[in-house]
Amino acid sequence: MKVAVFGTQKYDLNSLLEATIPEGKELTFTFLDPLLDEKTAILAAGHDAVCIFVNDICDSYVIKKLSEIGVKFVALRCAGFNNVDLEAAHEYGIKVARVPAYSPEAVAEFTVGMIMTVIRKYHKAYNRVREGNFLLDGLLGFNIHGKTIGLIGTGRIGLLTGKILSKGFGANVIAYDPYPSKLAEEYGVSYVNTLDELLSRSDIISLHCPLTESTKYIINDNNLTKTKKGVVLINTSRGGLIDTYALIRALKTGHVSAVGLDVYERESNYFFADSSAKVIADDSFARLLSFYNVFMTGHQAFLTSEALQNIAETTINNLMELEATGTCTFVVEKEK
Repeated sequence: MKVAVFGTQKYDLNSLLEATIPEGKELTFTFLDPLLDEKTAILAAGHDAVCIFVNDICDSYVIKKLSEIGVKFVALRCAGFNNVDLEAAHEYGIKVARVPAYSPEAVAEFTVGMIMTVIRKYHKAYNRVREGNFLLDGLLGFNIHGKTIGLIGTGRIGLLTGKILSKGFGANVIAYDPYPSKLAEEYGVSYVNTLDELLSRSDIISLHCPLTESTKYIINDNNLTKTKKGVVLINTSRGGLIDTYALIRALKTGHVSAVGLDVYERESNYFFADSSAKVIADDSFARLLSFYNVFMTGHQAFLTSEALQNIAETTINNLMELEATGTCTFVVEKEK
């Protein structure tokens, strides 16, 4: 099987080449720098599969193009699949597979670290000390212990984040999810009946839900007015969960006191690349970066050696199963 790997980073290349390929199986990777889109899809010619990540574009046009050049499989090296048109994939007979849980611990731990950073201002203290400034003015934070933290979404990452915060820090962790988990109580997480209740009670809100039609812009002008003044907002899930313009308005009025973002709704134009010598043309992105109380990272939460190993191994297993049987354990089908 020949696989075209789009948007290849050094860590992708290393992890895929180091992963074990089942004995008797042959898998050849072509590592490509560009992201997959309608212009670059032709690079997959001569390959059986494409391997893509969160910011690759795999819409109906791209799916049609892939089908025309003989591609049979799309292997996502991530959990989310909102960037793939599953209707088109079904129409053209292309099977799509994902990596549902590569290291929930990695993202949960990063989320807690991001909470600590924005409320205790580690990043500002680091820069000050490097410049020889040891003043503490402007570095005032607050305890996590005893605070109410609201989780929107309680998949494995959300639950693990709740466990760390409730059992490790002594926070009161509440959650909203249309599909409650039976493990929540064990993890120290209690459910509320409505999203409005979570918004109104939480001192810190952390997003852990997938990006779907129902969750797009779940943080918007209307919902932000239901939150406490001074609320802290954390997003290590998907950028499209937050209406950036609404967030900027809430930051300007001081209603939102601090924000930690590892994702951004239009991140594909900038993330996973060095844009330090470029002007940021996205005005809302540039505006976010200008706020003293916004801490941003470049979709880094997943990036641990354990996660990369799991991603590589699951991706390879998915491809081997797809080739052998036409389906696999982690195949993604269109909704019926």
